[in-house]
Amino acid sequence: MYNICFMILDRISILNYKNLEQVDLSFSPKLNCLFGHNGMGKTNLLDAIYFLSFCKSAGNPVDSQNIRHEADFFVIQGFYKEDNGEREEIYCGMKRRSKKQFKRNKKEYQRLSDHIGFIPLVMVSPADAELVLGGSEERRKFMDVVISQSDKEYLDALIRYNKALSQRNVLLKSELPVDEELFLVWEEMMAQAGEVVFAKREAFIREFIPIFQDFYAFISQEREEVSLSYESHARDTSLYQVIRESRQRDLIMGYSLKGIHKDELTMQLGGYPLRREGSQGQNKTYLVALKLAQFDFLKRKGRTTPLLLLDDIFDKLDAQRVEQIVKLVAGERFGQIFMTDTNREHLDRILQKVGSDYCIFEVEDGVVSDTADVVADLAAEGEV
Repeated sequence: MYNICFMILDRISILNYKNLEQVDLSFSPKLNCLFGHNGMGKTNLLDAIYFLSFCKSAGNPVDSQNIRHEADFFVIQGFYKEDNGEREEIYCGMKRRSKKQFKRNKKEYQRLSDHIGFIPLVMVSPADAELVLGGSEERRKFMDVVISQSDKEYLDALIRYNKALSQRNVLLKSELPVDEELFLVWEEMMAQAGEVVFAKREAFIREFIPIFQDFYAFISQEREEVSLSYESHARDTSLYQVIRESRQRDLIMGYSLKGIHKDELTMQLGGYPLRREGSQGQNKTYLVALKLAQFDFLKRKGRTTPLLLLDDIFDKLDAQRVEQIVKLVAGERFGQIFMTDTNREHLDRILQKVGSDYCIFEVEDGVVSDTADVVADLAAEGEV
C-alpha cells in the first residue's frame, strides 16, 4: 500500500545561491513549471530545492562555490506543509570560510545525516547520463541515495564502512611498518558494516528491478527489453576473508582493491551493455525509468510522498516517448512536481493533461517571475 501522506514545498526563499540573488516564491501543491533559455537559472532553483533535502548541491559538492559571485553568504529557506496541517521550516545558511548551518524549525542539526530522508526527493536531470556513461561510483551513489532516504541503518553502516576504508587506506600508504592488529581492527569494521550495506543493496535491487522494467516498458511502449543486475565482492564468500586476502596486493597498490566500495550495477539493453548498444533516446528512457522507479520505491517505503524534480527531461526523446512520460507524471501517483524546459510547448501540453492546480514561472538572468504576476502587471499597464 502507498502512503497517503503528502509533504509539499509551499514556499521558498533564496539569497545569493548561485546566480539567484533574491527569490521568494510560492508553489502549487501539484505542478510547477519553469521555462527560459539555457543558463538563466532554472536548474539552480531546482538545485536549491534539492539542497533542502540532501544538505548539499546536486551539481557542486563544494558548498562555498555555490555562493553567488560578489556575495559573502547564501541562505535557502523552505517552508513545507503536510496534508494533515503540520508545517516544517528548513533553513540552510553558509558564509565564506565558515561551516554551513542546517536547521529544522530553528533547531540546528547535530549531524546532517539525521536530516536525510525527512523530505524525500527524486531529481531527473541531464547529469544522470553519468549513470550510464560514468564509472561504477556513479551507480553506487544512485543506490546509496535511494536506500539512505528510507533506511537510517543503511546510511549509518555506509558511513562506518567509508570511515574504516579511509583508515585502512592510510595504513596501506604508510612508509613505516604497521602493526597487524591495526589492520585487523579496520578490516573487521569494513566487513561488519559492508555486510549490512551489501544485504540492503541486494534486497533493494531485487525489489527495484520489476518496478524499473515496468516504467521502461510503458515509456518505450514495449519496444525494447532492459535488465539491471548487481555485482559485489560480498556475494559468494565472507567479506572479511575477501578483504584480508587482498591485503598483500593492496599494500603494493596503496589502496583497497576489494570491498563493497567496488560494487557495480550492470545495465543492459536487449542483453547487451547499454553504454555500448543504446541510442541517445534509449539511454534517456533508461535513465528516466530508473528515476521514476526510485520515486515509486521511496513512496512505498517512506512516510511521505517524495518531491519530483524534472530538469530538461524531454531532450533527446521522440514525440511518442515524451507523450508516455507526460501521461505518467500527469497521473495521481505523483505528488508535487517541479519541471524545467526551454520549450514552452512541452509545458503547455503537460498542463492540458494535468487538469489540476499548477504554477508557471519564467526565469531570466537569475530572476524568477510568476507568469500570473507578469500578466497581471501587463494588464495593469494596459498592455494585455
